[in-house]
Amino acid sequence: MNRRNALKGLGMGAFGALGFNASAPDACADQVQNASKGLEPLKITKVRAITTSPMSARLVIIKVETSEPGLYGLGCGTYNQRPLTVVTAVNEYLDEFARGRDVDDIEDMWQNAYTSSYWRNGPVLNNALSGLDMALWDIKGKRANMPVYQLLGGRSRFAVDCYSHASGRDFKELEDSVKSKIEEGYRHVRIQLGGYGSTHLSTEPHYKKGGFGLDSDGHMDSLPYLRATPKMFEHIRSTCGEAIELLHDVHERIEPIEAIGLLKELEQFRPFFIEDPLAPEQNGYFKNLRAQTSVPIAMGELFNNPHEWVDLITDRLIDFIRVHITQVGGFTPARKLATLGEWFGVRTAWHGPGDLSPVGHAANAHLDMNIHNFGIQESVHFNEAMREVFPGAPNMKNGYMHVNDAPGFGIDINEKAAAKYPYPDHPGYWTPVRRRDGTAVRP
Repeated sequence: MNRRNALKGLGMGAFGALGFNASAPDACADQVQNASKGLEPLKITKVRAITTSPMSARLVIIKVETSEPGLYGLGCGTYNQRPLTVVTAVNEYLDEFARGRDVDDIEDMWQNAYTSSYWRNGPVLNNALSGLDMALWDIKGKRANMPVYQLLGGRSRFAVDCYSHASGRDFKELEDSVKSKIEEGYRHVRIQLGGYGSTHLSTEPHYKKGGFGLDSDGHMDSLPYLRATPKMFEHIRSTCGEAIELLHDVHERIEPIEAIGLLKELEQFRPFFIEDPLAPEQNGYFKNLRAQTSVPIAMGELFNNPHEWVDLITDRLIDFIRVHITQVGGFTPARKLATLGEWFGVRTAWHGPGDLSPVGHAANAHLDMNIHNFGIQESVHFNEAMREVFPGAPNMKNGYMHVNDAPGFGIDINEKAAAKYPYPDHPGYWTPVRRRDGTAVRP
């Protein structure tokens, strides 16, 4: 037997070992075709919104039911400030759009749902779309009998490292709060002197004497905040040490030129990141900011539209992308955003506030578990009522968020329990904050 025939024989032997009949020309094609059939196709039979408020936030959960009895998916569409608009968008529009469509075709569903309103983007439509999208990923994980992060390629880490929040009205209160977070096991702590913008330091709301606005409106002037913030960092560094990573949220409450000066002053204290130093309307200032300081910048909490973040990432003007994934349309665009960030050295820090449902937090965490360019995650603590409504919600331990390995996002909803916690009566809008003369401040 010559060399060519020997190799041919080995190759045919290998096909035989794999169960292929070389004498039947169509055997290989038939086996591939049979294997590719996979699971039986399923159709969406209903999409509906569930409202509940176990921890005061107005949560909106989207449930997608399928033609397989008992198989459904859950997504988060929570828009705490305008929740009923999302409920209407889901129940009156997305339900009709989605019924009868294949649950497996997530990308096709997202693209067509996104344009089904013709005008797109915005928190209402994006949150409604996010709930549908997350629920379809939840179903796909259940169909595959895998956690969602496994569908993306598996784990890149054992758990999700998180930061916690510390605040106090003076330096000593804040110091005690930071030390308590360190004792809980956190290695990253966000520090705030009072509320956003240290509003308690502003004391002369002249607009109230002038009869402008409402008595309930808040007051913040830039100068007290700008003076106090570097001193806050200096105090925490001197009392809590160099090992702890410190974060801070400007919350877009100062002018762009003031933000540039503040970050330059904070550079000596080595912040892990400074969040939202500019309002989204001032994205053009990021080139000026980046040119003058090496302080890491986190941005994106209020973004809705890809055009708001693409240039910031591709021009390497920020270090952490901090979008609220229900706000940008769900799991599908968020995983694409994470990939874009990876190519340009931008890490993730998904927004994870208290007015995001456990389903939304789980979606954050499943992305965090998989992607290479994970940066940090905002921590969350659920009360007993929240865990009653959402069995399987993520857990915090030693500063890490842990998700369970149940299929999908690993979370269910107890609708009977959810009904026990209706929305609170008071409105959920942001209370206006004003300068001394009454000028509106970005929230």
